[in-house]
Amino acid sequence: MVVLDSSTLILLAKIEMLESFVLNYSGKILIPGKVREETCVEWDEETPLIERLIKSTKLQVFRIESARLSKKLMEDFHIDVREAEAVGLALQEKASIVATDDRNAIRACKMLGVNFTTAIAILIRAFEKNLLEKDEALIKLQKLESVARYNRAIIEDARKRIEGGD
Repeated sequence: MVVLDSSTLILLAKIEMLESFVLNYSGKILIPGKVREETCVEWDEETPLIERLIKSTKLQVFRIESARLSKKLMEDFHIDVREAEAVGLALQEKASIVATDDRNAIRACKMLGVNFTTAIAILIRAFEKNLLEKDEALIKLQKLESVARYNRAIIEDARKRIEGGD
């Protein structure tokens, strides 16, 4: 089971990988209610895809049971309510992984012993599983670089991995 936060959900949608990820993942994919509220707004181009995946139950919206847990995570790790709900939901549902591209949410996962992944790691994994051709993966990486705030070294490492370098 994986829990997606807003940042990774939006990034995957922007690089046209969300549907592929959701359809190729064998377990449950959850999003917190606050993530749905943020990502499903009328004026965002990603909204129809996200709503369609929710309606098909490929993405399942869950509510976190403890508002106190969310508040504590927000205070302790300086994360907003959406990231706090994602980490809290992962703890609550005993999810195997949180997908987040938020630096403080990643720090929270590390401190709490929760496995995490990022949009760039999902892209690399899709390429490694032959779900993407090299050219397509490089195009998606370039698009990810333009819409996300990754460190240059992370982008270059991903490019090398896709191109077959170390």
